[in-house]
Amino acid sequence: MPLKADRFGLSVALATPFAEDRSIDLPRFVAHGLQSLADGCASLTVFGTTGEGASLGLNERNRALGAMVGAGVDPARQLVVGIAAASVEDAIAQGRAGLMLGCSSFLLAPPFYFKNPGDEGLFDWLAAVLTGLGPKASNVILYHIPQVTSVGLSVALVDRLKKAFPHQVKGVKDSSGDWDNTRALLEHHGDLHILIGDERLLARGMNLGASGTSCGLANIAPDLMQRPVNGIEEPRVAEIIEVVLPFAVTAAVKALVGHRRNDPLAWSRMRAPLRSLDEAECRRIFAAVDGIRAARAA
Repeated sequence: MPLKADRFGLSVALATPFAEDRSIDLPRFVAHGLQSLADGCASLTVFGTTGEGASLGLNERNRALGAMVGAGVDPARQLVVGIAAASVEDAIAQGRAGLMLGCSSFLLAPPFYFKNPGDEGLFDWLAAVLTGLGPKASNVILYHIPQVTSVGLSVALVDRLKKAFPHQVKGVKDSSGDWDNTRALLEHHGDLHILIGDERLLARGMNLGASGTSCGLANIAPDLMQRPVNGIEEPRVAEIIEVVLPFAVTAAVKALVGHRRNDPLAWSRMRAPLRSLDEAECRRIFAAVDGIRAARAA
């Protein structure tokens, strides 16, 4: 992945399809990744929130990464590996699965089980993971998504980590949806890749120096994401997000992938404890998103 001298650009927070037995559907996983790259995404962020990464075990992560690299995806330039674990050992193991295949970019979430650990405890945990991964993990993006993890990454903590690990910590993904937090990161950490997870804030952030995004909407509308990642507002992006938010977001994104690929059954499957949208919910969300596209295209 590029250093700060270059833009991070558009990365798809890749959704993970499952077979009937809820194992990863590797052919669909690879096909969706390759098509996302062909559709204009610069890279694939795998095993993130939209990819149900916290539900995926180490062995299946290894198989999925191997399948993607075997299909020709460049691990050094086109893959960002999500790390979601409560223990240091598990987090390092997830990262090493990528390192063994030549990946150098990682999206590192904080530990999510123990709440209110404070900056000191979080620094110790994250420092132990970064040390365990070593210098080959040369493009680590810290993941701030407190509404999911219940553990936030403060501006001060980011400062401490980037100074302690300057050759590894290269960015922050802010998925909080809190513009004040995003703006603070841009003001204080302009030397890092600041990625904006809330697609509605992306164009505004890009015009203030953000580096790009890793986002779920790129699974279903990569064409629409090209404008905001270039700092141009795209009203359809916000409209689609407002349609999706009342639903279980990951399930909604996967249902829309199935709708887009004309493969609804396969893409409807979720990994427990998450559940799929029901038929009525799917009809509502498909009609709304199709309507947004049709109205704007007219």
